[in-house]
Amino acid sequence: MGEPVFTKQDDYPDPDYAEPGYERTGGSGHRYRRDEYDSETDIEPIADDEPEPAPAAARRGARASAASPQEAQRGSRRGSGGKSAGRAQARASGRPARSGSSGGRSRRTRVASRKAAERQRRRRNLLVLGCVFVVLFVVAGGYAGYKFIRSMGGPEDFDGPPGPLAVVQVHTGDTAEQISQTMVERGVVRSSGAFYQAAVRNSGITSVQPGYYAVPTHSKGADAVAALLKKTSRVGNVVVSEGRRLHDSTDVNTGARNEGIYRKIADASCVGTGADKKCVTYEQLDAAGATADATALGVPAWAVDAVRKVPDRTRQLEGMIAAGTWDFDPSGTPEQILAQLVSESAAGYETTGLLQSGATNKLNPYQTLIAASLVEREALPQDMSKVARVIVNRLAVDQPLQLDSTVNYTLDRTEVATTDADRARKTPWNTYAMPGLPATPISSPSLDAMRAVENPAPGPWLYFVTVDKQGTTMFAESYSEHLRNIQRAQQSGILDSGR
Repeated sequence: MGEPVFTKQDDYPDPDYAEPGYERTGGSGHRYRRDEYDSETDIEPIADDEPEPAPAAARRGARASAASPQEAQRGSRRGSGGKSAGRAQARASGRPARSGSSGGRSRRTRVASRKAAERQRRRRNLLVLGCVFVVLFVVAGGYAGYKFIRSMGGPEDFDGPPGPLAVVQVHTGDTAEQISQTMVERGVVRSSGAFYQAAVRNSGITSVQPGYYAVPTHSKGADAVAALLKKTSRVGNVVVSEGRRLHDSTDVNTGARNEGIYRKIADASCVGTGADKKCVTYEQLDAAGATADATALGVPAWAVDAVRKVPDRTRQLEGMIAAGTWDFDPSGTPEQILAQLVSESAAGYETTGLLQSGATNKLNPYQTLIAASLVEREALPQDMSKVARVIVNRLAVDQPLQLDSTVNYTLDRTEVATTDADRARKTPWNTYAMPGLPATPISSPSLDAMRAVENPAPGPWLYFVTVDKQGTTMFAESYSEHLRNIQRAQQSGILDSGR
């Protein structure tokens, strides 16, 4: 309930008294709260065109006219402005006499009341409208949430036993949500939500590395996550060591088979086990590398012409698959697998400054790749830049390189040393039998070897030889000095042939 409203003048002994926080409305005895009808808050000011209250004399005359004729006559004798007129009117109306008039203020109060009612109606309408908007927002939000859950696939899972393996790729930077979507696209899980919910509950999901994985199709979400985390699920991951060749060879001294890059790729391509195991074979890769066009095999523009001119087609991709760890899609064809590895390797080579290195070493990019493969086979990391300088210096004066590694390249059985017969045999790779570089790289060089050829160490050397089994290498500018170094190597037995 509101505050009591006083309506009689007697409620306040002093006509000018007002309760704190209130103001009187003249002789009427009505009052209003300042904070309710203040001009700075709710009360509306009287319009400029609103009639001003009549003068006091006129108002008293008007009241007098409403009295009895006798009172009016007495009032006229006393004058229109006398106080007795007001008392006469009060007696006629049965109300106590009041000094002054509340006509103008009463009208202002009525205007303010109407304005207040209008404002209350507007507030009520705004409240209703706001409630409608809230309801619509909740409905829209619920529908959006429903669509999100539907887009996530909800908790739907496959029932029954899993199906055959599918190869899925995890890209660098993939989130659990993105992996979930890949699993749906490959038919591994029925819904992305099923996989995602299982993934976020398994902390091992953060250890998943970019690459290819073989996981069963038609799996429950939790089973798919568990399969992804198994080490045996990783497929298409191959490590190419520095100096490795495309094809297998046999070590003369140990009899061990040195597996070539094609063999490594074939082993990494296997998906499944037992009777369900599927692999791309060594022979299939060798055939694709020999028969497919260089462009189809991913060979970059800076090497295409030279690769197409290689006399032995089985060796045309030598050096084009760089040393390093690579991921490839094992479900692809042999040609597709090789193209993926070659194109990614070329991009890696180019990061070293290969395309700009000709200004320093006077070699084109493919020649730089060939020279780097020689450095890889001939030198330890600490000597690479000096061996690169020997190669560049010899090429500059058209002196045969005479490197044993180029002799061994075409032999199925290899060793550090070579025989006189081996060195005398003419091949497009034997740098004893011809000047210049071999027809192709003889191995896959490391990026360190690439950088060594791109920026060789300064020096006048034209000769080098490894003088012991620890790999100590001696460099010489003159041939006489080189002969002394060879004698030291012979004494250590490193140049003895096992053939």
